[in-house]
Amino acid sequence: MSMKLSALAEKLGLEYTGADREISGVNTLEKAGPDDLSFLVNPKYLPQLEITKAGCVLTSGSYAEKVPCALVSANVYMDLARVVDVFARPQGCLTGIHELAFIHPDAQVDPSATVHPFAFVGAGAVIGAETVLFAGVYVGEETVIGSKCILYPNCVVMGGLTVGDRVILQPGAVLGGDGYGYAQTPLGHMKIPQIGTVSIEDDVEVGSNTAIDRAALDVTRVRRGTKIDNLVQVGHNVDIGENCLIIGQTGIGGSTVIGNGVVLAGQTGVPDNVKIGDGAMVAAQSGILSDVEPGSRMAGSPAINAKDYFRAVGVCTPKLPELFKRVKKLEKELAALLAAGGASDE
Repeated sequence: MSMKLSALAEKLGLEYTGADREISGVNTLEKAGPDDLSFLVNPKYLPQLEITKAGCVLTSGSYAEKVPCALVSANVYMDLARVVDVFARPQGCLTGIHELAFIHPDAQVDPSATVHPFAFVGAGAVIGAETVLFAGVYVGEETVIGSKCILYPNCVVMGGLTVGDRVILQPGAVLGGDGYGYAQTPLGHMKIPQIGTVSIEDDVEVGSNTAIDRAALDVTRVRRGTKIDNLVQVGHNVDIGENCLIIGQTGIGGSTVIGNGVVLAGQTGVPDNVKIGDGAMVAAQSGILSDVEPGSRMAGSPAINAKDYFRAVGVCTPKLPELFKRVKKLEKELAALLAAGGASDE
């Protein structure tokens, strides 16, 4: 698709400078062409601003005069998301309920929903208005899916779960598989039945191949606005607060409570039964061992205060080879002094 810059600016409520022109896509400063809109978010890319071939650049007012045509924004990153949404091509080529989908007679599927071939909707399940189920999606019995959700191919939402409105489940996400619970007995590991549920609130996104386990009892909960990346493990009875960012390959142990606005960077490890306070941020590959205070900045494994960690790693660690040499030299000098002292005593 393409549209006039003036129409795009009006749609987004933004001002533009320079001549009106046709915009057909979005690309980087380096790769954009005359029909593309590009963007400047980070000042380190200013050199590219001088050589870009983009027809228009989305940027803040302070940089708008540096290009012949600019779409002026007070929040470039946010408005970039809005621009891309305008030009994004929606996935899927079907509407309505395909004849090759299985819908249980006791299920309720809103007439405005789309269900692709080979999706399965179990007994008593409810699918809300304008929700899309792609091929291979499994929705278990008595599960409720809200309105305007997108469940991409091969998502699994087991029985008895609740999913709010505008939730996105990326391909292969699994909600409501059994939590990891076993009793150790003389006869081996006895499985503990997991009879709780999972609740996903409004505007949550769950990445590809992420697993959110069913609670042993009660509920595993992901609260409003939280975004979970690919390949994340959320254990049983975990409670994740609102507007959190959980980055890829993070593992969260059972019954952990995570506050609002928490950021867990990639490969963070969180054990069972800890509390992470509101607004805490944990650096990549960190290993949490105990409760984290609200607003904390943590790094390392085991995780400590981030400033202390980066001071130790960034300042002290590079000096270790030289320090080792100095210690070895001092050891030799000390040994020589001791030997000389022993000889003089004789």
